[in-house]
Amino acid sequence: MLPFSEACERNKDPILGILRDAFAELSGVVEIGSGTGQHAVHFTRRLPHLDWQPTDRAEYLAALAARIALEGPPNLRSPVALDVSSPAWPFLDIEAVFTANTLHIMSWPEVEGMFRGIGRILSRGGLLAVYGPFRYAGHYTSDSNARFDQGLRARDAASGIRDFEAVNQLATAQGLTLIADNAMPANNQLLLWQRHGVGPQ
Repeated sequence: MLPFSEACERNKDPILGILRDAFAELSGVVEIGSGTGQHAVHFTRRLPHLDWQPTDRAEYLAALAARIALEGPPNLRSPVALDVSSPAWPFLDIEAVFTANTLHIMSWPEVEGMFRGIGRILSRGGLLAVYGPFRYAGHYTSDSNARFDQGLRARDAASGIRDFEAVNQLATAQGLTLIADNAMPANNQLLLWQRHGVGPQ
């Protein structure tokens, strides 16, 4: 049986509502941390103009590839292994990057590595879309997010809900400008940055 995420099922349509407009003029997207593949399948079925490249750590690729082979449309590529901390990513000059529910399960050095990698591959004018929970000015957006963060840190002290300001600083350092902060169901956000600065390094 393929792995299944209830959260993906709940949030896939609200996320699609944002991406349908944000990615309307694009042709290619790299997804970081594709997980079960439910998002990738759902989005590519409904956005057939997008060439969608899923990625994840090597140990998760088998299950991800199985879902894509079973359910994926032609515009959904086979998954590629990606360690965000690696200095070499197998992409260049990418129009858009999407990631969902990853920053709070990564360590902070991994989050920093992810943004450096995005800085190397994202083209001028390219978009970065990040979905998940955030804190603002050190405050949680809900009591449930505070409890969720406590659970994350109890399981892995290196993980946890990230501060928007710190994440935005990483994005700014890579020539990205925040263009939208969308409030989403279940106390999540979908943040959109666009690269107005230098191209891939």
